Amino acid sequence: MNALILFIISIPLIEIYLMIKVGGVVGAFNTIFLIFFTAITGVYFARLAGLNAIRSGFNQLMKNEMPIYEIISGAALAFAALLLIIPGFLTDLVGFLLIIPVTRKFFIRSISSKFNRKKKEENIIEGSFEENKQNNNNKKSHLDEL
Repeated sequence: MNALILFIISIPLIEIYLMIKVGGVVGAFNTIFLIFFTAITGVYFARLAGLNAIRSGFNQLMKNEMPIYEIISGAALAFAALLLIIPGFLTDLVGFLLIIPVTRKFFIRSISSKFNRKKKEENIIEGSFEENKQNNNNKKSHLDEL
Protein backbone atom coordinates (compact mmCIF):
# COMPACT_ATOMS: atom_id res chain seq x y z
CA MET A 1 0.00 0.00 0.00
CA ASN A 2 2.84 2.40 0.79
CA ALA A 3 4.41 1.77 -2.61
CA LEU A 4 1.12 2.62 -4.31
CA ILE A 5 0.81 5.91 -2.42
CA LEU A 6 4.42 6.74 -3.27
CA PHE A 7 3.73 5.92 -6.93
CA ILE A 8 0.59 8.09 -7.02
CA ILE A 9 2.46 11.03 -5.52
CA SER A 10 5.71 10.66 -7.47
CA ILE A 11 4.29 10.43 -11.01
CA PRO A 12 2.67 13.92 -11.00
CA LEU A 13 5.80 15.39 -9.40
CA ILE A 14 7.99 13.89 -12.14
CA GLU A 15 5.55 15.11 -14.81
CA ILE A 16 5.57 18.67 -13.43
CA TYR A 17 9.37 18.64 -13.24
CA LEU A 18 9.65 17.45 -16.85
CA MET A 19 7.12 20.05 -18.06
CA ILE A 20 9.08 22.82 -16.36
CA LYS A 21 12.39 21.60 -17.82
CA VAL A 22 10.96 21.19 -21.35
CA GLY A 23 9.15 24.53 -21.05
CA GLY A 24 12.42 26.21 -20.09
CA VAL A 25 14.13 24.83 -23.19
CA VAL A 26 11.45 25.15 -25.89
CA GLY A 27 9.08 27.71 -24.38
CA ALA A 28 5.66 27.55 -22.75
CA PHE A 29 3.50 27.56 -25.88
CA ASN A 30 5.61 24.91 -27.58
CA THR A 31 5.38 22.75 -24.46
CA ILE A 32 1.59 23.04 -24.45
CA PHE A 33 1.56 22.25 -28.17
CA LEU A 34 3.75 19.17 -27.57
CA ILE A 35 1.41 17.92 -24.85
CA PHE A 36 -1.65 18.25 -27.11
CA PHE A 37 0.22 16.84 -30.11
CA THR A 38 1.39 13.74 -28.25
CA ALA A 39 -2.10 13.17 -26.87
CA ILE A 40 -3.78 13.42 -30.29
CA THR A 41 -1.20 11.38 -32.22
CA GLY A 42 -0.95 8.82 -29.44
CA VAL A 43 -4.68 8.22 -29.33
CA TYR A 44 -4.72 7.94 -33.12
CA PHE A 45 -1.97 5.30 -33.13
CA ALA A 46 -3.56 3.50 -30.17
CA ARG A 47 -6.80 3.36 -32.17
CA LEU A 48 -5.00 1.87 -35.18
CA ALA A 49 -3.19 -0.68 -33.04
CA GLY A 50 -6.42 -1.52 -31.23
CA LEU A 51 -8.20 -2.17 -34.52
CA ASN A 52 -5.33 -4.45 -35.55
CA ALA A 53 -5.64 -6.32 -32.24
CA ILE A 54 -9.39 -6.76 -32.80
CA ARG A 55 -8.77 -8.00 -36.35
CA SER A 56 -6.16 -10.46 -35.10
CA GLY A 57 -8.54 -11.60 -32.36
CA PHE A 58 -11.26 -12.33 -34.91
CA ASN A 59 -8.75 -14.28 -36.99
CA GLN A 60 -7.90 -16.36 -33.92
CA LEU A 61 -11.61 -17.00 -33.31
CA MET A 62 -12.05 -18.09 -36.93
CA LYS A 63 -9.31 -20.68 -36.34
CA ASN A 64 -11.20 -21.86 -33.19
CA GLU A 65 -8.37 -20.63 -30.95
CA MET A 66 -8.67 -18.49 -27.86
CA PRO A 67 -7.37 -14.94 -28.55
CA ILE A 68 -5.70 -14.60 -25.15
CA TYR A 69 -2.77 -12.50 -26.33
CA GLU A 70 -5.08 -10.25 -28.32
CA ILE A 71 -7.27 -9.64 -25.26
CA ILE A 72 -4.26 -8.75 -23.12
CA SER A 73 -2.81 -6.66 -25.94
CA GLY A 74 -6.11 -4.79 -26.29
CA ALA A 75 -6.11 -4.02 -22.57
CA ALA A 76 -2.52 -2.79 -22.84
CA LEU A 77 -3.52 -0.55 -25.76
CA ALA A 78 -6.43 0.88 -23.78
CA PHE A 79 -4.04 1.61 -20.93
CA ALA A 80 -1.61 3.19 -23.42
CA ALA A 81 -4.38 5.44 -24.72
CA LEU A 82 -5.19 6.49 -21.15
CA LEU A 83 -1.53 7.28 -20.50
CA LEU A 84 -1.35 9.33 -23.69
CA ILE A 85 -4.42 11.36 -22.76
CA ILE A 86 -2.95 12.24 -19.35
CA PRO A 87 -0.82 15.36 -19.87
CA GLY A 88 2.87 14.76 -19.32
CA PHE A 89 5.98 13.50 -21.03
CA LEU A 90 6.76 10.45 -18.88
CA THR A 91 3.27 8.99 -19.26
CA ASP A 92 3.40 9.75 -23.00
CA LEU A 93 6.69 7.88 -23.28
CA VAL A 94 5.28 4.81 -21.52
CA GLY A 95 2.10 5.07 -23.62
CA PHE A 96 4.04 5.18 -26.88
CA LEU A 97 6.15 2.22 -25.74
CA LEU A 98 2.97 0.24 -25.11
CA ILE A 99 1.70 1.03 -28.61
CA ILE A 100 4.81 -0.41 -30.28
CA PRO A 101 4.20 -4.18 -30.68
CA VAL A 102 7.75 -5.27 -29.74
CA THR A 103 7.85 -3.34 -26.49
CA ARG A 104 4.23 -4.28 -25.72
CA LYS A 105 5.18 -7.97 -25.97
CA PHE A 106 8.12 -7.33 -23.65
CA PHE A 107 5.87 -5.65 -21.06
CA ILE A 108 3.25 -8.40 -21.30
CA ARG A 109 5.85 -11.15 -20.93
CA SER A 110 7.49 -9.49 -17.94
CA ILE A 111 4.17 -9.03 -16.16
CA SER A 112 2.86 -12.49 -17.04
CA SER A 113 6.08 -14.14 -15.80
CA LYS A 114 5.46 -12.61 -12.37
CA PHE A 115 1.98 -14.15 -12.29
CA ASN A 116 3.30 -17.53 -13.46
CA ARG A 117 5.82 -17.59 -10.61
CA LYS A 118 3.06 -16.98 -8.10
CA LYS A 119 0.99 -19.81 -9.56
CA LYS A 120 3.87 -22.28 -9.36
CA GLU A 121 4.29 -21.60 -5.64
CA GLU A 122 0.69 -22.55 -4.83
CA ASN A 123 -0.01 -26.02 -3.52
CA ILE A 124 -2.50 -27.74 -5.79
CA ILE A 125 -4.04 -31.08 -5.06
CA GLU A 126 -5.32 -32.85 -8.13
CA GLY A 127 -7.87 -35.60 -8.12
CA SER A 128 -10.82 -37.06 -9.90
CA PHE A 129 -14.39 -37.85 -8.95
CA GLU A 130 -17.05 -40.28 -9.98
CA GLU A 131 -20.74 -39.63 -10.05
CA ASN A 132 -22.91 -42.49 -8.82
CA LYS A 133 -26.25 -42.66 -10.59
CA GLN A 134 -29.09 -44.72 -9.21
CA ASN A 135 -31.68 -46.42 -11.34
CA ASN A 136 -35.04 -44.78 -11.69
CA ASN A 137 -36.60 -47.98 -10.34
CA ASN A 138 -34.72 -47.65 -7.05
CA LYS A 139 -35.88 -44.06 -6.64
CA LYS A 140 -39.52 -44.95 -7.31
CA SER A 141 -39.52 -47.85 -4.90
CA HIS A 142 -37.86 -45.73 -2.26
CA LEU A 143 -40.45 -42.98 -2.73
CA ASP A 144 -43.29 -45.50 -2.55
CA GLU A 145 -42.17 -46.52 0.93
CA LEU A 146 -42.60 -42.98 2.21
